[in-house]
Amino acid sequence: MPDNLIDLRSDTVTRPTAGMREAMATAEVGDDVYAEDPTVAALEAEVAARFGHEAALFAPTGSMANQIALQLLVPPGDELLCDADAHVVTYEIGAAAAYGGISSRTWPAVGAALDPDVVAGMVRPDGYFAVPTRAIAVEQTHNRGGGGVIPLDTLRALRRTADEHGLALHCDGARIWHAHVADGVPLAEYGALFDTLSVCLSKGLGAPVGSLVVGSAERIARARFLRKRMGGGMRQVGILAAAGRYALAHHVDRLAEDHAKAARLAEAIAPFGVLAAPVRTNIVPLDLTKHPLDAKSLAAAARAAGVLISVLGPRTARLVTHLDVADEAVDRAADRLTTVLRG
Repeated sequence: MPDNLIDLRSDTVTRPTAGMREAMATAEVGDDVYAEDPTVAALEAEVAARFGHEAALFAPTGSMANQIALQLLVPPGDELLCDADAHVVTYEIGAAAAYGGISSRTWPAVGAALDPDVVAGMVRPDGYFAVPTRAIAVEQTHNRGGGGVIPLDTLRALRRTADEHGLALHCDGARIWHAHVADGVPLAEYGALFDTLSVCLSKGLGAPVGSLVVGSAERIARARFLRKRMGGGMRQVGILAAAGRYALAHHVDRLAEDHAKAARLAEAIAPFGVLAAPVRTNIVPLDLTKHPLDAKSLAAAARAAGVLISVLGPRTARLVTHLDVADEAVDRAADRLTTVLRG
C-alpha cells in the first residue's frame, strides 16, 4: 500500500511494532496441541487473571473464539439472543448455525443503547415444541453501533435476567479494552458479569493475530476440544502469543490516544451532518442518508484524496483510528475528508 494513503478502514490493519517483533523473535515455544508452549500458557493465564476467570484459551481468530464460546453455552437446536447487528450473527458467516446448530433470535439493532427489559421479554423457557433460550450475547464495544460502550448498569441488568432464567451470558469483547479505557471499568468487573468472553489482541492492541476464550476451567477444557474440531489446534504458536503479551504490556493504556484521534475526526466532519452517533471510542460511524454522496461514492472520493474508509452499507460507512495512524495523519485525514464532504 502506498505510504501516502491514510488507512482508516479498521484497527485490524495495524502492523507489529519493532518491540513486538523482537518479542516474537525471542519467544520461548513448544507444541501447543500438547499444551507445551510456555508463552501461550503465560498469555492464557494472564488474560484469565485480568478478567477474574479461572482459565483462557488462545484461538487464531475472534470468530473462532466467539463460536467456541457459543457452543459451550448453547446446545444444538437451542436459542441464542443477541443484537441484530451483532458480530456473531452478522460477520461470522452463519457459523453459529453451521458449526453449533444454534438457533438465534435478535432484538432490533440499537448498538450499545439496548434495553434490558426488551431482552428480558424475549426469553423463552422450555415448553411444548418451543425453542428454549439458553444464552444472551452482547458486544463490547459495539462495532456496527459505532464503537458504543454498553453501560455497566445495562450489563448488570442483563446478568440479573440471565440468573433469573437460568441463562448464560457471553461477551464478544473484541474491543472490550476500549470500553475499559473509555469508562474506567476494571476488566475484572466486566469479567464477573459474564460466563464466557472472547477478547481480541489483533485490533486496537495491534498484535498480528489472536483472540482468547475466557471462562471457567471446566468450560475451557471443553473449549480446547472444540478448537481442535474447528481446525484451530496450533503448534509452536508462542511466537504469536508473545505478540499478544507485548500488546497487553504496552498497548492498553494508549488506546486513549486512539479515542482522542477519533474525537478529532468527528469534530472535523460534524458540520456536514454525517455522524451517525456520538463518538465514544476509536470508531467514527457515518450516516450519509442526508448527504449527496452515498457510501461507495464517499469511499472512492476519499481514496482518491488519500484516505481509506470502510463501507458498511449503501449509506453507512466508518472511520477507525488505531496504532498506525499518527497525530499528523489524523489532521491530514480530517482536512481531506472535509474537502470531499464539502464537494
